[in-house]
Amino acid sequence: MKRVTLIVMDSLGVGELADAEIYGDRGADTLGHIIDRMGEFHIPNLRKLGFGNIVGAAGGRLITENPIGSFGKCKEKSKGKDTITGHWEIAGLYTEIPFKTYPDGFPVDFMKAYEEAIGVETLGNYAASGTEIIEELGPEHEATGKPIVYTSADSVFQIAANTAVIPLERLYEICEIARKMLVGDVACGRVIARPYVMENGKRVRTSERKDYAVSPTGKTVLDKVSATGKTVYAIGKISDIFNGKGVTTSVHTDNNMDGVDKTIDALKQDFEGFIFTNLVDFDSKFGHRRDPIGYGKAIEEFDTRLPEMMDAMSDEDVLILCADHGNDPTHSGWDHTREHIPVVIFGKEIKQGTDLGVRESFADIGATIVDILGAEKTEIGESFLKDILKS
Repeated sequence: MKRVTLIVMDSLGVGELADAEIYGDRGADTLGHIIDRMGEFHIPNLRKLGFGNIVGAAGGRLITENPIGSFGKCKEKSKGKDTITGHWEIAGLYTEIPFKTYPDGFPVDFMKAYEEAIGVETLGNYAASGTEIIEELGPEHEATGKPIVYTSADSVFQIAANTAVIPLERLYEICEIARKMLVGDVACGRVIARPYVMENGKRVRTSERKDYAVSPTGKTVLDKVSATGKTVYAIGKISDIFNGKGVTTSVHTDNNMDGVDKTIDALKQDFEGFIFTNLVDFDSKFGHRRDPIGYGKAIEEFDTRLPEMMDAMSDEDVLILCADHGNDPTHSGWDHTREHIPVVIFGKEIKQGTDLGVRESFADIGATIVDILGAEKTEIGESFLKDILKS
């Protein structure tokens, strides 16, 4: 086995963690509640891989006989339920202290200093849905040129702007200024550029979003694989999440299907190493917007593309599907939910039908990847390669 492809189905949790109540997420079940709302739900390829056989997933409604992959689910040991926390744990880093959040907005003194640094006042500075705040403050922003600042239950400083008012490069520039300032007592996990345009009288966010994350606190799977001289091919927002550390090739994506296309393109190339893809639409377009039907249809659409990906794999490829947290679209509010994540593994050398049960950490995924690729072990996590390898 020379290459591993890891696809993060962003936010597709499979049921609450034991400590979910602490996070206000009691009863959360992203996949299960989507199925409740969908009525008919067709994911034959995911089911064939064993996705529905994961213990407790969807209340057992998707179980299939003789799955061709190995499967299980993982607990999150890190504190928090955000994008960085989840991805970093998958890649071998625990987050012991949650990233600081700003439910009441960022401190007045900081905002004044930030406005002086960018030379213009800002609007907003409160927790909100990104699609709602651009409708609420968009007219004033477009009339005054003041950028819209908002946050959420995550550790994020988000800046929204109409690119006809604040050009994209300028939006990125003021995000970079915020990133440099949001340290120390006002540390923040991510600064996110949220550009939008007007289309037929409606404000529509574009795919030119850009994340500015803090750097990982230690060596991740990406660092360990790239240190062997092998390729680390980041697709979607992966490079942003890891602040470029350990990435040898990075490609932007416009949406889920573009992410699938670019993953297939990478699979068709001749290199050894690690393809790491994030499919963000599940989270950003449907989880946060509390759209269970849209979410379900997006899963079905992804399912139809799985045969193409599997056909593009060589005998020396391994495919792993997982998530990074939950985002139950039937839950209150609009933020992530504290849930188990699924893990499904497929490849010529991978056993069929092996049930990995409930793993103690997301980090077991990363530990398995470095084990497959012959890279240095991760500091945390337990590889399950011996349980799924045919010989």
